[in-house]
Amino acid sequence: MKALVTGVAGFIGSHLASALLDQGAAVVGVDCFTDYYPRAIKERNLEENKLREGFRFAETTIQDADLPALLDGVTHVFHLAAQAGVRKSWGKDFTVYTVNNVDATQRLLEACVGRTLEKFVQASSSSVYGDRASLPMREDALPQPVSPYGVTKMAAEQLGYLYHVNFGVPAVAMRYFTVYGPRQRPDMAFNRFIRAAIKDEPITLYGDGEQTRDFTFVADAVAATIAAGERGISGRSYNIGGGSRVSMNDVLKIIEKVAGHPLKIAREGTQKGDMRDTYADTSLARKDLGFVPKVSLEEGIQAEYRWLQSAPAPVSQA
Repeated sequence: MKALVTGVAGFIGSHLASALLDQGAAVVGVDCFTDYYPRAIKERNLEENKLREGFRFAETTIQDADLPALLDGVTHVFHLAAQAGVRKSWGKDFTVYTVNNVDATQRLLEACVGRTLEKFVQASSSSVYGDRASLPMREDALPQPVSPYGVTKMAAEQLGYLYHVNFGVPAVAMRYFTVYGPRQRPDMAFNRFIRAAIKDEPITLYGDGEQTRDFTFVADAVAATIAAGERGISGRSYNIGGGSRVSMNDVLKIIEKVAGHPLKIAREGTQKGDMRDTYADTSLARKDLGFVPKVSLEEGIQAEYRWLQSAPAPVSQA
């Protein structure tokens, strides 16, 4: 396998590149270091892979990249580059999301037309479902995202489908459900909660805490993504979830247990665009990809806790 991994300096992308290299693949990594969170964090994500044989890195946007050169000899594309974050996707910043999530995806897909690819695997999100899909969420539910971010992920996923139908690009979409673990973005809940727990500082919780998520450990998400590259059915979308629906209040209890002390919790109102509940039906991924999540929520939180304890300071959004 020779893989092109976009968003390779990010949370999931850096883990994916490491796993592909472990399996003997050659990896061409692309990242433009968007300013959504500090570049230094992404540089640390890249450090280990940059030292490994078989890894080549290009710092560029997809729009500015020499895509024919980057795609030369590539057998698999793993497209993880995107502007992340539900809460920042409103208002004037929506353009950033359309440029990085929709336009960039179209450019990359267009560059793949006519190439002999085994698979084009793209990162999608549970955010495409919105709040009306019945639980557990199935891939055939009507997507009705409730955030601008979710709209752009749905559009990018649909672009993959139409390039498959019209041009034969072997596109597969991974609908990730709240991925967490070492290297998680600093704006994400587990990272914020655990950092606060380590420092014994107040934790800000939006809403009543009874909203639920299907949390997925990063190693499980990566394993599913590689499996999609090997045996995913082109034109399909797959739910990738951790296998259990847990409330945020229950998450805080687990973090208290791992930290060994009570947490100071400051509660604020629900944020616009936040889904109330997510829960993945992963039967299709199990059938096609052999996907079975292996890491329990408590094990995963312990792993992220250990990583944040040892991570170089500052690990923050500032």
